[in-house]
Amino acid sequence: MSIEQRPRTRREERAADRADRSGSGPTRDGRPMLRHPGAAGAFALLGEVLLTGILVTVVSLPVITLPIALAAGIRHLRRYVAAEDSRVRLFWADVRTGILSGAVVGAAALVATLVLLLDIDLARSGFLPGAAVVEGVGWAGLAALAVAILLAAGAWTPTTGWRAAVRAIPDAPRGDVVGVLYLVATAAFVVVVTWALPPLFVAGIGCAALAVVAIPARPRR
Repeated sequence: MSIEQRPRTRREERAADRADRSGSGPTRDGRPMLRHPGAAGAFALLGEVLLTGILVTVVSLPVITLPIALAAGIRHLRRYVAAEDSRVRLFWADVRTGILSGAVVGAAALVATLVLLLDIDLARSGFLPGAAVVEGVGWAGLAALAVAILLAAGAWTPTTGWRAAVRAIPDAPRGDVVGVLYLVATAAFVVVVTWALPPLFVAGIGCAALAVVAIPARPRR
């Protein structure tokens, strides 16, 4: 009896059932494999997003580590939706690889954020001429900074590093303007839910990581 003809063991049958249900294939009735098999189960995906939010929150507690926390979370969700190896230890491996250079990016982003917040505060104080314009520039700068962090985190890999990720930021608006607007909405969503109830930052940042994965993969005309 050839290998192809031998009966499957119970373990192999269970593995085939899991592959069929998840869409990672091969399927039993000839259905095509899903493009994102890991996202087939909505409830399971929600749990993974919340887990990613917890992991990102823990790593980003020093604030300047937010970029590497997001990058590792985004890579974790990419592996999960692709039905690849998405063990949590791979998340921590990404964090260890990029935390030092990522902290430099995070520190620069923190300084820029503080400067923009000071700009907005001064504009609201009424001491600056053209306060409305100055405040508008401050808010626009914060939005651009938030999108830049999401884009850089989405582009980061252990092999290319943060320098390449930061250099890739200006190319995003030229290639996908609508996607950038989605990221602006994503950043605003995280800010609003955190302002409404701070513990919701965990869910919000997990959703932001998923958005960075999903937005480039969305169907386009």
